[in-house]
Amino acid sequence: MSMTRLLEGKVAIVTGAGSGIGRAVAEAYAREGAKVVVSDVNDEAGSEVVAAIEAAGGTASYFHLDVADPAANEALVKAAVERYGGLHVACNNAGISGESNPVADYSVEGWRRVIDVNLNSVFYGMRAEIPAMLAAGGGVIVNMASILAKVGFAGASAYVAAKHGVVGLTENAAIEYAEQGIRVNAIGPGFINTPLLQVLPKEALEVITAMHPVGRLGEANEVADMAVFLSSSKSSFVTGTYFAVDGGYLSR
Repeated sequence: MSMTRLLEGKVAIVTGAGSGIGRAVAEAYAREGAKVVVSDVNDEAGSEVVAAIEAAGGTASYFHLDVADPAANEALVKAAVERYGGLHVACNNAGISGESNPVADYSVEGWRRVIDVNLNSVFYGMRAEIPAMLAAGGGVIVNMASILAKVGFAGASAYVAAKHGVVGLTENAAIEYAEQGIRVNAIGPGFINTPLLQVLPKEALEVITAMHPVGRLGEANEVADMAVFLSSSKSSFVTGTYFAVDGGYLSR
């Protein structure tokens, strides 16, 4: 048993926590002592994560969430506060990759969906989370961006635009609430070995892997470790910043 857990006594929300990075973050938060509200659109996957956290001795509960619905984000925060007595940490992680097309061929419907799920949702989430954190005397928000928050990627205009937007939103919220004890940072994962990538053909995976100087894809727990650091008092002077966890991808 570790001496002091980094998130002991904290209440945390993680969106898109049913699989991949979100699941790893939720499990890491729980290991560090936080009571975690696991939210996702996939009820089966989300409930499975709660069961895994409880089996490991942690505290968690599940909340069905469509992140693109502003009212649902408010209901999630309300549930967390009612269930566990407050809100101190939020990881806005849910996202989709969207269609792959150049700008002139990108469907309007596809564009709107990606912007909704990957950018608007972070605004809706923070808009609901911040008042609860202010009531708790402060808190920390970790927004999941991407390496594509800093560079382009052919075929992924909506995703790239949304993730760039997440970083801008993160910086803005950080300056607005710094004096009131809320820190807001963004993480930019490189390509991570999650179910989202497993659908790609082997050749495509090899090309993507080669774009990372370390010569491999990242693991979800490597991103979760950064989320824990940013969510804890270990990063007390860190706010408004973007952290790449990308095996050197952006250095090329």
